[in-house]
Amino acid sequence: MKYKVVVFGVKDTSENIVEFIHHQICPVDLVITIHKEVLNKNQVSGFKGLSVLTERYGIPVFEADSYFLTDDKTRSFLEENEFEIAISMGWQRLIPAYVLEQFTYGVYGFHGNCGYLPFGRGRSPLNWSIILGDSRFNLNLFRYDEKADSPNVFGTETFSLTPHDDIRTAQYKNMICSKNLIRKLLKAYQEGNIVIRTQSMDFDSWYPKRTAEDGKIDFHDRTRNIYNLIRGVAAPFPGAFALCQGERVTIWEAHPFDEIIDFSAFAPGQVVDIFDGKPIVRTVDGSLLIDRYECVRELQPGDILE
Repeated sequence: MKYKVVVFGVKDTSENIVEFIHHQICPVDLVITIHKEVLNKNQVSGFKGLSVLTERYGIPVFEADSYFLTDDKTRSFLEENEFEIAISMGWQRLIPAYVLEQFTYGVYGFHGNCGYLPFGRGRSPLNWSIILGDSRFNLNLFRYDEKADSPNVFGTETFSLTPHDDIRTAQYKNMICSKNLIRKLLKAYQEGNIVIRTQSMDFDSWYPKRTAEDGKIDFHDRTRNIYNLIRGVAAPFPGAFALCQGERVTIWEAHPFDEIIDFSAFAPGQVVDIFDGKPIVRTVDGSLLIDRYECVRELQPGDILE
């Protein structure tokens, strides 16, 4: 069977893109995702099963038994059918060369950073950009090869990262720019004129992999760094956290409170006071107001987050 337009995805953002393409540009002929049992061996933040797309719109959904697409069922399916073009959204693994070779016009995905590819290759670029305090994000739609985030760029769109953004609002901006780029790509595909830019004047650099434990807060750090970390790993990611009397305190929302009031009588990480259920915690250079947190116990004045 021949599938013209395919989407690889495993998240709610993947579902959003499928619906966008299917309703506003052209029919989506196939969605490739993973079976929910794959989650037993792979952490996928924001995972969403996509079989619902068949029920809603009649779009065939293939569920791979490996996130790396190396299982026999997936290999047979890809080798026994024909494919033209694919878009990857929310698929956080390399797609192997044998899969890429099955697509006549290529497989395309997104990667971004404050610079230009190959600068900022690697994992969790949007999270890292917020954590590092970047003020802009260059989103590239590029053609995949067997390497990670190669500069085979079809198009780029840029959006701002403001001090008020967290990872979820940044994802909203990312999705808007992604849709703009997808519309341009599929128009070029329909016209048979996809042009790829492979030359770059930028240097190669990498974002390292992040895990849930990388969200641990050090209240001896500067307020801006703590704030950026909290924003950068907020829902749908695992969240920033500290420990209080051995219990995990996940901090979902917070913002800088004051850098002038004398809190020297309190230790960094200590709860100074609580108003409307919101703790004020001292940092090394000021304080942080915790707007929303999760813990098995309520924080009290004098508690220390460490």
